[in-house]
This record gives sequence, C-alpha cells and structure tokens, in this order.
Amino acid sequence: MKICVSGKGGVGKTTFAGTLARLLARDGMDIIAIDADPDYNLHSTLGIKEEKIRDLVPLAEMRDLIEERTGASPDVYGSMFKLNPNVSDLPQKLWVDAPDDVKFILMGTVKKGGSGCTCPANVLLKVFLKQVLMGDHDVIVDMEAGIEHLGRGTAKHADALIVMTEATPNSIETAQKITNLARDLGLEKVYVIGNKVTSIDEERFISEHLDNVLGIIPFDHRVREAEMNGVALIDFPTSRAIEAISKIKDRIKEILCERSRIQDR
Repeated sequence: MKICVSGKGGVGKTTFAGTLARLLARDGMDIIAIDADPDYNLHSTLGIKEEKIRDLVPLAEMRDLIEERTGASPDVYGSMFKLNPNVSDLPQKLWVDAPDDVKFILMGTVKKGGSGCTCPANVLLKVFLKQVLMGDHDVIVDMEAGIEHLGRGTAKHADALIVMTEATPNSIETAQKITNLARDLGLEKVYVIGNKVTSIDEERFISEHLDNVLGIIPFDHRVREAEMNGVALIDFPTSRAIEAISKIKDRIKEILCERSRIQDR
C-alpha cells in the first residue's frame, strides 16, 4: 500500500498523514512515513519528540551524499551527472524509529528557485522516492503543498493519491488542480478528503465541487489542543477527528486491498 497525501498548505494533510501512518501500523502494516514537505512537520504528528530529530538532516540537503551518488555537486548546474543513481541502501540508513514501529524518513524537497529542474538533488530525490514506492514496505508520503511536486512526477508510482481540502473556494480550486494533474500523470486512484468541516452545508459544498470524496473529517478543537501540547493527535484523548480518520483508514484498506486481489487474479 503506497499512499501520497497532498493539498493546499494548511488544510491538515500532515496531521492526516501522520495519524493514518500510526493507525495502519497498529493494524500490523510495516509502514515507512516520508516527509517530503519543506516544512518538516510530519515527525510531530507521528509522535516523535523534537530532540530525537533536532540534528536530523533532510535527504534533500545532504550535499555530500548527493554528490557521491550522482557524481555532481548540487550547486553546479550544467555539469554531467547520473540520472539513475544507486539509492537501494538509503531507506534503511535514513529512517528513524517512530511510535507503533513506524519508520520515519525526512526526505524534504529542493527549496531554491527552479526546483523543477533536472539537477542532481532533484534526480536523487525522485529516484529515492520511486525506490521506496516500489519496495516491499507500506508507504505514506506527506507531499509538499500545492501542485509543483506532481509536475515533477514524484507521486506517479503510488497506489493512491489523497487530496485534502477544506470547504473554501481557494482550497477547492487547489484540490481540483491536483486531482486533474494527477489523472493526467496516469494515477487511477485519486481521492478527496474534506477536513475541518463544520456543517452539512460545508460537506455539501465539497461534494458539489469535487468527485471521489472518500470521507469527511469534522472540525475538532482537540487537534489544536494536541498541537499546543506537543502531542500527536493519535496520542491525545479520543477525538471526533480520530474517529473519522479511522473510518477513512478502513475504507482506504478496503479499496486498495480489493484492487490488489483483482490484479492477482
């Protein structure tokens, strides 16, 4: 099961991705959770303490490793470098243990201008993500906000793309762009989840503008309380948001496992 989570900044995709990873791990799945967002917040929603990752360097910023594997410095443009560097050993070297036996990898992304270019750092990240998504582990990837990552094709090897949205025009518009681009890339399984929903009218607003709505997560003040207390939502007292995410988790497993059974026939 390989799932990428995307959406407009601030819609709650990181909280969802971290909570989903923990819930699936509790179901006995061997989860790698990858933080591909430049804001690097997935560790907190997984319940990893700040001091454990304080000195952790994102793969995107490992300059010596990038040069070693690609044959070119990440600062040098126009030079020759390997387009298919060896990354097979990196997942085990990079992951950090998280609660419920989740394996956390801080991948990051290239932040500087022109990050969509074919440069050594981007090549390494793309090949690395492809390696993990085609490997033996179950994978949850918290993608960077917006649509640029899809333009680089980084999610096309996933089994499913989950697009988070709120019931606002701007969030809906971004979700529509992500959904359309994902389908252009050949992703068959693209689903929408409405988050921070406060009413039936907001739920209806999301359903009227987006198809394949997999579930709705209600607005829950405990999400903010968990953040303020530095605690992962899943480790906080029972909340409406957790109950909704748990139901969505079951639905995701049902859909993807059914797809796997059909392919095995």
